[in-house]
Amino acid sequence: MTNHSETTGPSDSGDIPRPEQASRKALTSYEGPGDEHQVTLRTPAELADALPYLLGYRPEDSIVLAALRDREGRGRFGGRARLGIPESPDDWACAAGQLVHGLITGSERRGVRPEQMVAYLCQEPARGETGRDVMERLRPLAQRLRVECGTLDVPVVEALCISAGRFWSYCCDDEACCPAEGLPMGLPGTSVLAAAATYAGIQVRGSLSDLRARLLPGENAVAEEQTAALDAAATTLVARILDPDGRSEVARETLETAERVMRRFAGALPVSGLPAEDLRDDHLLGHDEAAALILGLQDRTTRDRAAGWMEGDEAGPALRLWRALARRCVGPYGEHAAAPLTLAGWVAWSTGDELEAREALAMALGADSDYLFARLLHQACNEGLDPESIRHCLRAEREDRGGAEVGSPDEGERTSATGSRGPGEPSPAPRPPSGRRRRARSLTSADGTRRRAKPQNREPRPENGRPRTPSRAERSGAGRTGRTCSRTPGAAAEGGGE
Repeated sequence: MTNHSETTGPSDSGDIPRPEQASRKALTSYEGPGDEHQVTLRTPAELADALPYLLGYRPEDSIVLAALRDREGRGRFGGRARLGIPESPDDWACAAGQLVHGLITGSERRGVRPEQMVAYLCQEPARGETGRDVMERLRPLAQRLRVECGTLDVPVVEALCISAGRFWSYCCDDEACCPAEGLPMGLPGTSVLAAAATYAGIQVRGSLSDLRARLLPGENAVAEEQTAALDAAATTLVARILDPDGRSEVARETLETAERVMRRFAGALPVSGLPAEDLRDDHLLGHDEAAALILGLQDRTTRDRAAGWMEGDEAGPALRLWRALARRCVGPYGEHAAAPLTLAGWVAWSTGDELEAREALAMALGADSDYLFARLLHQACNEGLDPESIRHCLRAEREDRGGAEVGSPDEGERTSATGSRGPGEPSPAPRPPSGRRRRARSLTSADGTRRRAKPQNREPRPENGRPRTPSRAERSGAGRTGRTCSRTPGAAAEGGGE
């Protein structure tokens, strides 16, 4: 399970009366598109029920902050941020500081400083625990969040713990509304807010575990077959890609295979349910095809051209293909998932699905924290930037290529000679410091020039014929995402665009 920070959801989705204007019995109001779709949330129970609609999914093992800003004497929901709850309580202070400071400073950069905050702690009981046990165990974390917000003069007006189908308030000790045993959550989809959200077109897409399951490889007999196919493909493709003449042929074959599979996906009969859809796609993609695509996409230029399938009729089949390839990066090929996961995140972001985009890009960084394309896209998505600038770049590159042969040496030399950047990297890629060991599967340098691999300089191959994967220690160095908490990777989440 990835443990990362993120901003989620639309920024302006509700109003909250200021404390001097309302009692705790009229805490919030939720507003869909247009002022005519406003729903008042009068109790902590309704605040708890609102959480999935604020995020677009049901959080698990999560700290969630929802910022409020002033609007004509009422608070209005601003940015939202989520971070996984660290396993060790020693890391809670660090995690709280990351999340609070990231959300507040990110909102300030957009010119709208939060006036108040609502905090949520969501975690299911471990074996032998009850929901109340979870609430008490997480109380110091809730207090830490309140203190961190207080130091920045942003009071927490409500802090809730949601566990085992019940919720508790850390801010209210009134037994009449917030009893010690907690209150049961309403059935999903049965509240007034659920009806209003449905009417406004706001969807709740299950949990993050459901979303990750679409992007994670399975450990079964099929995984063994896929590993064997990847091993077999690697013995021939890697050598061809490292050869300047063979590289253009592999690029052409990779993109042609991808287009063929996408047409197959587009023509498949529809099925009901996301698991059934993924299983259908898995059956439509052969092991050898998946292996060739996974290895071919390790070439940066090929990956950037594949990123051009990001809109219109191409986007849907492309996203399904990148998901299916991510599920095929099994066993020792886990790091290779960075390419298809990044492409999946990019297409999802380009088509307006920021939730899947953030998760796929975070998983790409989990597979390879040095993957520059994923890092740039993840930051841009979290900053609330418009993906149209990248789409425009990709369209221009596609038009410039015209009918040129995919991956032809002449075109690659022309691109390098003009100094233009690849569409997948909207800013220049930093060069690694001298002496840093580069990954064996990185087939182009950071500036896009080709590497001519001499046979005597290639990585030694183990006796089993499987290409050697450098260790994490060998790959440490510049460009790695820093950690400020031992179990809380990544910088704190930044406030959503206002």
